[in-house]
Formats: sequence, C-alpha cells, structure tokens
Amino acid sequence: MLTRKQYELLMFIDERLRATGISPSFDEMKDALDLKSKSGIHRLITGLEERGFIRRLAHRARALEVVRLPENRTDQALPPPAKAFAPNVIKGGFAAQQLAGAPVAGPSDSVSLPLYGKIAAGTPIEALRDHSNSVDIPASMLGSGNHYALTVDGDSMIEAGINDGDTVVIRSCDSAETGTIVVALVDDTEVTLKRLRRKGNSVALEPANKAYETRILPPDRVKVQGRLVGLLRSY
Repeated sequence: MLTRKQYELLMFIDERLRATGISPSFDEMKDALDLKSKSGIHRLITGLEERGFIRRLAHRARALEVVRLPENRTDQALPPPAKAFAPNVIKGGFAAQQLAGAPVAGPSDSVSLPLYGKIAAGTPIEALRDHSNSVDIPASMLGSGNHYALTVDGDSMIEAGINDGDTVVIRSCDSAETGTIVVALVDDTEVTLKRLRRKGNSVALEPANKAYETRILPPDRVKVQGRLVGLLRSY
C-alpha cells in the first residue's frame, strides 16, 4: 500500500513519461509535490522502488521507469514507452510534409528531418547548419509545425534523461513556457540545449547536471529557436 505522497509522485512520474518520454527532474518532482527539499523525493523514490512500482535505469542519471501502477488504477505491467520516444527508428518508405494541417501519417510511417549538426548540452557551441544530412523519425512523434533534429554533444542534461550522442527532435518556435527544454541562441552566435526559466527580468538557462552552473542572462541576449518534442537513442 502506498502513502498519499508516494501515490502522487508515482502518478506524476507516469504522466510525465507518457507525455514527454523523459522522467522529470528531482526539482520538478519536489515542486509538483510541494516539498521543501529533494531529500523527501529520494525517500519516496526509494519506497516506490522497494515496492516494485518503479525502477532506475542503469547508466542514466536519475532516469526512472514506471513498472506498474496501483491496483486501483491497473494491476497489469505497463506497456513499453510510446513509439514516439523509442530509441530505434524503423525507416518507412516515404516522408510526410512538416506543415500545419498536413495529413496525419500512419503509425508505421517515418519522416525524414534535416539533421543540422551538434548542439551543446554542456558549454554552448555554434550549431552546424549542414543540410546534407537527415534522420528518419516516426511520424507519430511529430505534430503540426516545422521540425528538425540535432545531435547532443555533452552531458549537462543527463538528469533529464538526455545523454551525449542522443538525437533530439525540435519543433521550431520563438517562445516557450518556463520549465521547457529549448534550443536557445545566445548572443546570436552560441546555441545550447537547456531548460528555460524566467526569473523577473532575466532568463535562466538551466542544466540538468550539478556539475554545470545555470546561466542567467538578460532577455535580449537569448532567443528561443525551438523546443524539445522527442528523443532518439541508439544502443
């Protein structure tokens, strides 16, 4: 039997995994449960793990997988993650246009997105606009709008489940809500993948790795280039 807080945390983790394919950070879990410190989250996660509701994924910092939900929700093991966030992509026979209002492709179709190059999940680097490369993405991962892909270079987002060498799928946009993982252009020269936080008249680019510091900048130095909508990983 779960405590109320254990139940709330389990439901929050499950909801976030189903929506984004990425487990929430400890800070997000702390805020969602209105706890004062992350030590309480550590205790709740340990309790859920001991009871067989979640498990930690090896070689991925703070990456979690929900194994099952309480019996009052379901007593069955959960299905594998949605195809939209599967690490391996099955190449389809054709591509679909990335335009608002375009026909929705079937679940087995794939879309060829431009792979522009590397983006830093560490010290910001200039994105490489190499239009000669592309990557096939499951059509079910994409909604309306324009999308592109980037290869992650660095480890500053590992606690958000984003590892060095992963391919991130980005939806082009010029604004994003606070707490969203975005592609940010700094001083019109540097591009980085970070969580966006708005603090008064400043913008914070927040890593998901304690080894890195949050950069706090004036809003006129930061331009949002897109937001994270998917992630691909090869093993």
